[in-house]
Amino acid sequence: MAIRRSDAEWKGSLREGEGHMRLGSQAFEGRYSFSSRFEEGGGTNPEELIGAAHAGCYSMALAADLGGAGYDPEYVRTVAKVHLNPRDGGGFEINLIELTSAAKVAGIDPEEFARIAEGTKVNCPVSHALRAVEVTLDATLET
Repeated sequence: MAIRRSDAEWKGSLREGEGHMRLGSQAFEGRYSFSSRFEEGGGTNPEELIGAAHAGCYSMALAADLGGAGYDPEYVRTVAKVHLNPRDGGGFEINLIELTSAAKVAGIDPEEFARIAEGTKVNCPVSHALRAVEVTLDATLET
């Protein structure tokens, strides 16, 4: 199976330093800093990349699960909000990821869609990897 690689480098102290992250595919590379991670500064951050990975994985997995159940989705769109909060005793933790997904799928009733969507939330590879984090789902069937 596939092994994916990414790399990062950090230079300097936590607050004054800066870093650079790069995907192994070269599809993305960007700067990150204390400000872009813990405040609202420019640049990216690890949590944003986790969110992109989770949204992408969930969208693709839901399309696969719907297809496996005999439904052909026109599209699946997902937003992931990754919550980074202070941890008791110091430091930070990702303690919640909110998935909001909308799909257009002909011929499926809302209850069946909700059942499949919830199953996908539990079983997509990124959700599975992030089991220690609470993941919520708001899935909408669009017409």
